[in-house]
Amino acid sequence: MTVDKERPAHPTSGLDEVVHQRHRLGILTIADEAERVEFTYLRETLGLTGGNLSRHLAVLEEAGLITVEKGYQGRWPKTWVSISERGRAALTAELEALHELVRRRRSRG
Repeated sequence: MTVDKERPAHPTSGLDEVVHQRHRLGILTIADEAERVEFTYLRETLGLTGGNLSRHLAVLEEAGLITVEKGYQGRWPKTWVSISERGRAALTAELEALHELVRRRRSRG
């Protein structure tokens, strides 16, 4: 198969390795739906261990896609996650690439 330099890139080239991982995509979509989301809710909703969720949050935070805020609710320590503007843009781009893949597949019949 030869690559046509005039042809636009395939939609999969728009997938972001950081965002595309299923748990990180889940974190971003949940955070996008809420002003901020609590760590325990994410852990339970996504079926992750605390350590695994912490690692995914660290990757997203290092990429500037989320912010993590630690504090207290009453006497209990809490961690909240919010999606950043950069995170919203990355999520939008990811979803657009996925929509284009679905569109192409459906157009084939």
